[in-house]
Amino acid sequence: MLPRHKHNPNRAAKAVAAWYNEQEQTLNQLLVEMDGFETNTGVIILAATNRPEILDPALLRPGRFDRHIALDRPDLIGREKILAVHARKVKLEPTIDLHQIAARTAGFASAELANLINEAALLAGRRGKEQVGPDDVDEAIDRLIAGLEKKTRAMNRSEKETVAYHEAGHALIAEWRPHADRVAKISIIPRGIAALGYTQQLPTEDRYLMKKAELLDRLDVFLGGRVAEELAFGDVSTSAQNDLQLATDMARHMVTQYGMSRSLGLATFEQAPTGVVYGLRIIERRDYSDSTAQAIDEEIATLLDEAHARVRTTLTAKRSVLDALAAALMARKTINRGMMDGLIAQAGTAPLQPLASLPR
Repeated sequence: MLPRHKHNPNRAAKAVAAWYNEQEQTLNQLLVEMDGFETNTGVIILAATNRPEILDPALLRPGRFDRHIALDRPDLIGREKILAVHARKVKLEPTIDLHQIAARTAGFASAELANLINEAALLAGRRGKEQVGPDDVDEAIDRLIAGLEKKTRAMNRSEKETVAYHEAGHALIAEWRPHADRVAKISIIPRGIAALGYTQQLPTEDRYLMKKAELLDRLDVFLGGRVAEELAFGDVSTSAQNDLQLATDMARHMVTQYGMSRSLGLATFEQAPTGVVYGLRIIERRDYSDSTAQAIDEEIATLLDEAHARVRTTLTAKRSVLDALAAALMARKTINRGMMDGLIAQAGTAPLQPLASLPR
């Protein structure tokens, strides 16, 4: 008879069953206690979770946790007020505009905004400054969004040129699409774990709905870097992996969830998560045929191909601007809004003004 292995599947199954029984007993006891309260005892039960989708329906029925309050991330006004609270603890230069900082930090939670002010104050202290300036806040935002600057990560000239064209492609497509967010900064300084460069866009306002034209413009921006590499080098690199993933996900949502497909009509074909098996995995329901799945794949491919063609047409027509912006990135590593405006304004003139004369 073979000895039992320490990783025996039966033992693992028993462990899962024991865990599930413990969860079930805890839930049942909680329900019993909640049902045991008298209506005149004045007891109010409050609970909080960041995983509402895994709660048992028995907890949410009337008479139990029947009032649900969603605490979302703060909007523009909320972010400005939160920044003002945390900014009281530090000395800010008069030129700092909290409203502008709030606009640049769309999607930040309250803790992230507090961390932003703290990080800016630390940077100012390291630089021997008595007040936090705009450059300190700017660097703090870069750190929170893209990660710490990797000064020791050395790229060769070919890699720098590839990243420069890639980021220039993103920035110019964002600039030339009417529904895309405006570009605030472009950088080819490596940051974080894998980011070799990034293009920072500044939303003009908080958005809760997106129209098809806006989604198509965002799709173009995602592909701007890849197409810029194709035009500049006749080849592509691995740098577009995340861009392609985002573009594919957006195209899939447009087809399967938003009813923005010409051939598939108004039906939706993918459902939200529907449940949990022993708390281990989310079940997703597929309620369409294999032929429909093939049609979905074809429609996604069509959206991506059309976006690729639009971006290629734009960058081909504006190749001189693409080359100038990539060259400026190679020389300066970071381009702000003013410098980008100067490059675009002088595009097509001969010769280009020297980099030193561009607005800072």
